[in-house]
Amino acid sequence: MPISFTSHGAAGTVTGSKHLIEVQRDGRPYRVLLDCGMFQGEAVRDAKHDPNREFGFDPTEIDVLVMSHAHIDHSGLVPRLVAEGFSGIIWATPATRDLCAIMLADSAHIQEYDFAYDVKRARKRGRELEYDEPLYTKDAVPPAMELFQTAGYNEPTVIGPGITLTYTDTGHILGSAAVHLDIDDGERVLKFTFTGDVGRYVDRLLPEPAHFRQCDVLVCESTYGDRDHAPVKESEDELLRHVIETCVKGRGKLLIPAFSIGKTQEILYTLNSLSNEGRLPRVPVFVDSPLAISATEVSRTHSKLFRDDVRAELEQDPDLFAFPGVEFVRSADRSKQLNGVKEPAIIIAASGMMEAGRIRHHLRNELDDASNAVLIVGFCAPGTLGAQLMEGAAEVSIFGDIIPVRASILRMDFYSAHADRGELIRFLECQKPSKIRKTFLVHGVDHGFAGLRERLTEHGYTNIVVPKRGQRFEL
Repeated sequence: MPISFTSHGAAGTVTGSKHLIEVQRDGRPYRVLLDCGMFQGEAVRDAKHDPNREFGFDPTEIDVLVMSHAHIDHSGLVPRLVAEGFSGIIWATPATRDLCAIMLADSAHIQEYDFAYDVKRARKRGRELEYDEPLYTKDAVPPAMELFQTAGYNEPTVIGPGITLTYTDTGHILGSAAVHLDIDDGERVLKFTFTGDVGRYVDRLLPEPAHFRQCDVLVCESTYGDRDHAPVKESEDELLRHVIETCVKGRGKLLIPAFSIGKTQEILYTLNSLSNEGRLPRVPVFVDSPLAISATEVSRTHSKLFRDDVRAELEQDPDLFAFPGVEFVRSADRSKQLNGVKEPAIIIAASGMMEAGRIRHHLRNELDDASNAVLIVGFCAPGTLGAQLMEGAAEVSIFGDIIPVRASILRMDFYSAHADRGELIRFLECQKPSKIRKTFLVHGVDHGFAGLRERLTEHGYTNIVVPKRGQRFEL
């Protein structure tokens, strides 16, 4: 019986991860959705209509949803999916479920805030909005969370008739996983693998990506498919150097836009190590993100997922994310007070791509000061504010205001949570290319797809496809 695969997101772009598998069962298709992520950046700005309001399929016809991890470009539309009629089980690792609980609540708050702002701006301009309600509200989150069930790493779990799910650790963020499905259609067992987002082979909080069983069909992320990250030397020294140059010598503020999940904890872990060694200057550190604070608490709860050597550190230092001089800022009033701080400081705030969250307020207030610096520590999708700064924009628009960019724009590749092309090839070393019938490249842009396709071809991969959004393939 036929098995089909269709990408409804992260097809030809980085965000909006949604992949649909259909297996014919008793005269009707049984539908498994992999991820339900939100489009961001130019994928939204350049579209005639908001792509986050058009799934490309009927949510009521989806039988089961399988999550790879909690980042919003992989999970952000789950509440909308449920609100539009999905009522099946949502499978995730325990850490992904716990992170989704706080991520989706935060996302709902952002949807409500942004919609109210858009309404106010439209009224001032005498225009009508295309949509009359937010993408979803905070009331949509609890019903979605009630559908979550969990499966740990390397625990085969039956999720549908003839379909078994097994998760393996990808080391991308806490709880992140590659999705392996064994699909028995009555005539054969198809071994399908979706990599989700693949982490790095560096000594940080999480283990290296795990090996996995041979697959027949591979769906692989391609975020950095055309490049290699800078060699990892002494990350602590590099971060320390930026702190000294900006905060000690320049007497300015070091702004670090960081994803609340993963990046913030990695940076705090490094700063904590520097503090324990007595090398961190006496500069106040503000973690200005309620979501990041909650995510850090979740990280403490799931510390068993850390690397062995990091868990050993916990015996000497029971809190790897807190140290003298750090303040975790939850209230909006305290966040606003930071704008009046004239002394040197380090401010870590979401979002990493600078598309939402408190970091935008800090950037609006601090970008025009040459004594300040912005340290970019992760991927920024094309069209996002972060991408504009990385590309050297002389001025940017924030909340409708044109802000000149006089602050230094810095970058550290070490904190990237995505494998580069060499690391992706290393991740796939457990596979025999001759046994893979088809490879789909997703979650990337054209130059990333081209670079990874070339490298995979060199290693013996054939039948490599970059699917278009909505394009259906028989497996």
